[in-house]
Parts: sequence; C-alpha cells; structure tokens
Amino acid sequence: MTSETEHAGKMRRIKEARDRMMADKVGEKGLLVVHTGKGKGKSSSAFGMVMRCLGHGMKVGVVQYVKGAWDTGEARFLRKFPELCEIRTLGEGFTWETQDKARDIAAAERAWAESRRMLGDSQYRMVVLDELNIALRYGYLPLEPVLEAIAARPVLQHCVVTGRNAPEALVEAADLVTEMTLVKHPFRAGIKAQAGVEF
Repeated sequence: MTSETEHAGKMRRIKEARDRMMADKVGEKGLLVVHTGKGKGKSSSAFGMVMRCLGHGMKVGVVQYVKGAWDTGEARFLRKFPELCEIRTLGEGFTWETQDKARDIAAAERAWAESRRMLGDSQYRMVVLDELNIALRYGYLPLEPVLEAIAARPVLQHCVVTGRNAPEALVEAADLVTEMTLVKHPFRAGIKAQAGVEF
C-alpha cells in the first residue's frame, strides 16, 4: 500500500502530464459522432448526449428511422421540451416487421427529408439520426447524399448517427466512433425487451 506522500506525488505527475496533453486542445467544431456495433447502448448513448444539450439550453433535433412505430420512453420524455427538442419518429419498425421494401424506402426517404432540414438549420446544436445506419445498410437511402449533407451542416452543429453496421465511409468521415460490443444480453435468456431499458 502506498503512503499518502507517494500517492500525492503520483497524482501530481499524472496531473502535470494531463495538463501538458490538454494545453493545445483549444479548437471547437461540430462533431460527427457514430455509435455502432452489435452491443446495446448506441441510441441510449446518443440520448444521453441529447440530455446534456438540453441541460445547456441547446436546441436538438432527433429523427428516428426505425422506432417510429414504438412508444418509446425517450420520445415521451423529449416531447416535454418542445421549445428545445424536436423529435420526429418516422420509422415503421424493423424491416423484417413490415416485409415491404417499397414502404420501408418511402419511410426512410421521409425521415431523410426531415434529417436534411435539421442538418441545414443552424438553430439545431445537435441532430441525432437514430438508426440511420440500418436504412443505409439495406440500401433504402444512397450513402453519398447523406455524407454530403452531413459534411455541409453548420460548422458548430454536432451530428450523432446510430445503428449497427455503420458504413466504412461514414466511419472514416466521423470525428468520434464508438463500437458497442455485445458481451451478454438478457434476450438470450428468454427475457423480452422492457420499458426503461430497451425502449
């Protein structure tokens, strides 16, 4: 066990190294953030960032590409802040639920029209495109116009994209990418999706 003096010295050295590392970190810009991977928490993390923006009084736009047919806790909660958050739930459920490709494409195009509008409006400090990666993976939207609109957004606007299987070009364009890794999930033990955890 280290003494109080040894601990204080160690913490001082860590702080000095950290201060040196942070000295040149002075830039600010809107970030492209991608949450992907097979693990749970992609949308949950994005909505955590939305809470931070709301706490700072920043306006947020959210477009949900899949969960529109669901009565989600996040949609219920965010509708309590109409002056700061616009949430558009435009999906119709997962593609295997609709089993209608033309309908899924039409839903994705409606969601993309809303996304493009928000991405072009500097009033939104953050735009969350929840499960956009699913629409891109199935080819419901062409990737290039999506990348172009995201790149052309206002300079201080953050954009958060969620969903499994993020396209490599989106990963390359992003400033921050997190891949959620599945270790264990209650679904495998026969537990259904539950309010407050999954939706």
